[in-house]
Amino acid sequence: MSSTQLYDNPWIFPGFVDLQCNGIGDADFASADLEGFRVAGTLLLATGVTSYLPTIVSAPLDSYAAVLDRVAHAQVALANQGLPTIEGVHLEGPFLGSAPGAHAPEYLRTMDVGWLTSLLDQYPGLVRLVTLAPEADPGFEGIRALRDRGVGVALGHSRCSYDDAVQAAAAGAALITHVFNAMSELHHRNPGLANAALDSAVPLTPTLIADMVHVHPSAVRLAMAVANPILVTDRVATGVRYRNQLVIERDGAAFIEDGTLAGSVLTMDKAIRNIVDLGVSLEAAVQAATTAPADVLGLNVFGASSEIGRADLTELDSVTLEVRRVWISGELAYTRSA
Repeated sequence: MSSTQLYDNPWIFPGFVDLQCNGIGDADFASADLEGFRVAGTLLLATGVTSYLPTIVSAPLDSYAAVLDRVAHAQVALANQGLPTIEGVHLEGPFLGSAPGAHAPEYLRTMDVGWLTSLLDQYPGLVRLVTLAPEADPGFEGIRALRDRGVGVALGHSRCSYDDAVQAAAAGAALITHVFNAMSELHHRNPGLANAALDSAVPLTPTLIADMVHVHPSAVRLAMAVANPILVTDRVATGVRYRNQLVIERDGAAFIEDGTLAGSVLTMDKAIRNIVDLGVSLEAAVQAATTAPADVLGLNVFGASSEIGRADLTELDSVTLEVRRVWISGELAYTRSA
């Protein structure tokens, strides 16, 4: 029985899984301490998220160990506390290409397999997903090393060709990070990463930021219709400094002071409501926030393809689709106040 067939009234679904969340409130996961992760987890819980990957953007290579130390500490210290599970880390960079977006260009570099494998060995099982650009990984040695260690690979921040994306998929890449953003435009004669993301013949699943700022509603509808994408928030902390500029929330997203789009202020429940408002079925919307990302990580949670596992559940209001209650491991962890 499919998890989306189980519930009519009330509407209780598997908990939401966010593969890309850089921060929330004023907690930037690149610098957050234990209390920052605790507060962030409480805020995420109210949006229906029960599992997430703190996402770390490109930084100097010698800074990663301190960041991963803090995440690893929070992962252990906050377990069994009625908060969303920190399933591991998503490294977005630093092995990116010619579409850096808000990433600091001075931190981008070509693949250093020795450094990467050493980091993975130092923190076994902590890094679950890495976004990289095919052009930054000549010969796809990094992709193969990640694949061999069971780490997911997403292609992103890249102007690679369609053929490069296909070859990267053959080497072990499985995802495309935030389709349409930080990549060459969809083109009918000169296809690139966006074309690969929407082509059913290419075994790459795109993720999608459905805040209607990062991607026009028409393109959101297109992606949902043809690609079965995974919803991510790409949420970032606001009121903090990044690249020596303040991150500001305005016009429905987050920007640094020079006007560069830095990320979203989207919540996962809002992403679901947004795409349902576009005419996408609630079943497809929920699958994109639950089963699809849970399967990417191989999570042992209810709602993954195995249909058994940890009872992380989210109840939505049947009219407004707002979060009403959330359960972690079968225990009620959040109830919306009246």
